[in-house]
Amino acid sequence: MGEPPRPFRLRGRGSPQKFGVAAGSLRGLLRKGCRLLQLPLPGSRLCLYEDGTELTESYFHALPPQTELVLLGPGESWRGCASDIEALLDAFCSRSSAVVAAARQLLGDERAPGRQKLLADLIHNLNENIPAEEREDDKKWFEGLEARFKNKSSYMRYSCESRIRSYMREVSSFTSKVHPTARDAYKRIIDLMSDKLKAARYNGCYFDRREEEAVRLCTAEGWFSSCDQPLALQGPFDSDDCPCKHSINPYSNRESRILFSTWNLDHIIEKKRAVVPELAEAVKTRDGREVNWEYFYQLLFTVENLKLVHIACHKKTNHNLSCDKTKIYRKRKQNHKLP
Repeated sequence: MGEPPRPFRLRGRGSPQKFGVAAGSLRGLLRKGCRLLQLPLPGSRLCLYEDGTELTESYFHALPPQTELVLLGPGESWRGCASDIEALLDAFCSRSSAVVAAARQLLGDERAPGRQKLLADLIHNLNENIPAEEREDDKKWFEGLEARFKNKSSYMRYSCESRIRSYMREVSSFTSKVHPTARDAYKRIIDLMSDKLKAARYNGCYFDRREEEAVRLCTAEGWFSSCDQPLALQGPFDSDDCPCKHSINPYSNRESRILFSTWNLDHIIEKKRAVVPELAEAVKTRDGREVNWEYFYQLLFTVENLKLVHIACHKKTNHNLSCDKTKIYRKRKQNHKLP
């Protein structure tokens, strides 16, 4: 059986009018959209309103309901909200040419992509309740969430903690694949990591805008952006920059909160292919040496090895990166000794 239909908000390239369309597949949504907007099916395609990312079937299935999409006909293009900004400037031109000239200058130099994205996101969230923190001040944001979440930051912290907890479960589930002679030592390392994670509250601080600037990944307002942000937000694992200048504020509205769940905390040195197998091998072949479990802890659970990336920037190919062999073992200490 196919996936049950999910609702989306659909608009055309040249009109702000939005239509509600439900579909269970990208092909089905494209077919319905073309019929609704009277566009030819061959050559037409769907993309995200916010940044122009073109949809694939796998990307479609990861989108939350009510995502805003743009249907493009043959030969049409969409550069995200920046396209709407340009249309607005053109319409405003006859009334204030000086404002338009200044805006075009801001959007025309080498820093234009970042400015376009920031301006687009500002316009998109202009009428949203970003400053609101408590449930009673923005009840719509909390729709679908358990009553125990009294404010936005507590839920965002929980969201981050849940991701980190899932990584810990993966490390634990690998125990059965560890060599029998090293299994007990591997379990003890898991216990040490678990204790450290509990003390750090599973690094939920990364998504909590109330935290200190040094530990959170967002601004004090809740913006997660690749523009002027730490390495943890700078695009794919093999890049120092996000080519699409992605940004999002999950604190702004319910849709953005849901859409943020599709952003990935991507391991630069891959968790499944490299880090966990290397840890198991290190325990097996330690031969009297002490495994530097804190190095593996950093690779698995911290921004030393994690990047927050938009789903379109998440490359699922083999990263072909390995652990630093010089950091796998350390000199034996009195505490946390492994037999």
